[in-house]
Amino acid sequence: MKSVLLQPSYIPWRGFFHQIYMSNLFIHYDDAQYDKHGWRNRNKIRNKNGELWLTIPVLSKGNVENNLLIKDVRINNSTNWAKKHWQTIEQSYSKTLFFEKYSSSLKFFFDNPPELLVDFVIPLTEHISSLLDITHVKFLRSSTLACSGNKTEKIVNILKNVESNYYISGPSAKDYMDENLLAENNITVRYMDYMYGEYPSLFGNTSSSLSIIDLLFIMGPLTNQFIWGSIPGNEKEILVA
Repeated sequence: MKSVLLQPSYIPWRGFFHQIYMSNLFIHYDDAQYDKHGWRNRNKIRNKNGELWLTIPVLSKGNVENNLLIKDVRINNSTNWAKKHWQTIEQSYSKTLFFEKYSSSLKFFFDNPPELLVDFVIPLTEHISSLLDITHVKFLRSSTLACSGNKTEKIVNILKNVESNYYISGPSAKDYMDENLLAENNITVRYMDYMYGEYPSLFGNTSSSLSIIDLLFIMGPLTNQFIWGSIPGNEKEILVA
């Protein structure tokens, strides 16, 4: 069983969904420590003026130093952030070919923001996965497994818990991954090697770091052709040892 373990993110980029597609089991790593300036509560879209950030306000001040876990981060719903985010998305993409096709189902999440960040970004991510026709993957939250350990040790414990011996990781993990520990536990690790082509845009050159919704609204049902479908030879893996 091929497994992926990634921290939940807000409307993440296409590489995130590529890793979902590559797996049989996708584990939302929601009991990792919250990183204040990461992608957990923000991402980038684009309009005629260029790239812009959408950031969900969270109640994390003073708690990061106290090992606040992602699963415990609360959204600051005292502001109209969700309404403003959707208005910005609508203003940016309403003229794209596929905005109407996807907008109503996506808007639902912004109409009903919950208290916890994970309860917003995880269901939204899983919904977008369904829009990309990813139907073969089982989703799980790591917090339901109650595994402990530091870095690679915790990853090993999670994978053993779900009886998985094949781990697909992002390339940046090479800097800290203890591959010997994985090998000792008979776990094969492979790293993604992201190679994406550009796609047409209303606003000039594309950027691979933008949220998936930029690609989705522009290319619609062809979105996956610019992620895993664009691999030479129609192979379904972009992996390096």
